[in-house]
Amino acid sequence: MLVSVFIALLLPCAAMVIVFSVYICLLWYAASQGLEEGLPVKSTPQKGLTASYLEKLPKVNGGDLVMGRDCAVCLDDIEIDQPARLVPGCNHGFHLQCADTWLSKNSVCPVCRAEVSAELGNIK
Repeated sequence: MLVSVFIALLLPCAAMVIVFSVYICLLWYAASQGLEEGLPVKSTPQKGLTASYLEKLPKVNGGDLVMGRDCAVCLDDIEIDQPARLVPGCNHGFHLQCADTWLSKNSVCPVCRAEVSAELGNIK
């Protein structure tokens, strides 16, 4: 009976050691293969809009906004007399500085993620 208890405890432990050893070997193999081949670096294209393109986007006063007067970039209200910028197509409005900062880094609307295409006024 002592032998059967010993085997019952030893076999699961031995199996776990074997599984762990195989896991470590696979990790080592994957790491060594990735370093030898040299992973290709994916170049990131220009994501934002240029300053000249930003100037072509429509400017309005905060009172003229039809889709609400909350700026999704800074989360502040757009006052009636504050300058605002509209994203063409979806007509979401933002503070002028907030929109220019956002769109210079991202070419999508911060609310609906509609992409502003290269041609003014078109949404992809």
